Amino acid sequence: MIVGVLKEAAPETRVSLIAEGAAQLIKKNTTVWIESGAGLNAFCSDDDYRSAGAAIKSAEEIAAKADVILSIHAPSIEIRNGVVLIGMYQARFQTDRIKDWTSKGAVVFSMELLPRTTRAQSMDILSSQANIAGYKAVLTAANAYGRYFPMFMTAAGSVAPAKVLILGAGVAGLQAIATSKRLGAVVEVFDTRPAVKEEVQSLGAKFIEVPGAADASAAGGYAVEQSEEYKRNQQAKIAESVAKADIIITTAQIPGKKAPILITEEMMTAMRRGSVIVDLAASTGGNTPVTKDRETIHYDGLTIIGDSNLPATMPSDASKLYGKNILNFLQLITNKDGQLATNVEDDLVIGARATIQ
Repeated sequence: MIVGVLKEAAPETRVSLIAEGAAQLIKKNTTVWIESGAGLNAFCSDDDYRSAGAAIKSAEEIAAKADVILSIHAPSIEIRNGVVLIGMYQARFQTDRIKDWTSKGAVVFSMELLPRTTRAQSMDILSSQANIAGYKAVLTAANAYGRYFPMFMTAAGSVAPAKVLILGAGVAGLQAIATSKRLGAVVEVFDTRPAVKEEVQSLGAKFIEVPGAADASAAGGYAVEQSEEYKRNQQAKIAESVAKADIIITTAQIPGKKAPILITEEMMTAMRRGSVIVDLAASTGGNTPVTKDRETIHYDGLTIIGDSNLPATMPSDASKLYGKNILNFLQLITNKDGQLATNVEDDLVIGARATIQ
């Protein structure tokens, strides 16, 4: 079996597999081909891959002969019958692209579709990358914020700690809590799932409760749509915390749908000038009405940073974790002889496969 790794187009800096991961595949008698320069932005050179036993090839050679092609985003190659594509292809939104690939005979695994179960944790790319996003969101906010995060008592006077509000206590939100607390901020957290209250409090943050949330236990670890009454109560409760917040990190997304607006323009006008919002839901529209992905917006004295690709600002560790997720998934679709077995009856394989009828 030949596994090919393609170079990502700018501004993406990550790579699907670093040399360390390539070496693990090669030990299992898998041939690994790397497009020249694929790992440079993740600090992994062609020589690093060669030392691990991989071969450096062109994108055309990989497209023509590799059995499995790894790329984080949609590759710009000629798709052929029988090839297996594994990446983060946003299959819920890019249905025309998936339909085109499958009509040409490709087997497509879009890893954001992977069911978020306990058994899937070792291959959950959303979680591994969200952890980095939550960490960098806080550092990005601290850099844009014109005041201190921690409390300081000096001869010149005292400085109050920053008040941080985090909307969504998933993987990104929990890491954002931990990072904010390390920097000395006072942290409040909102989530529609009461079950995360204990986790939030264990990290030293205050949990904002809104009664009447829809049960999300059957949603595979994702948020779910809420009733109109709940949304009204939610907006009122969030508005109270928004007015007091200096920094807001938003993370709320619903699979296959536009991100919910959690912070309205009216709420933003009540915030103190100089406050910062980092919107991690920017790729699906954002949690504010003015968010734009990959842009920083200045609105009525506020700074709104929309960035859906913060993991790419830490390309080495992000690539290492992503690659480990992919290696674990590959174990599900290969047999003991290292040959492909994509039709296995496994709920994780079935869940990750992107098929458009």
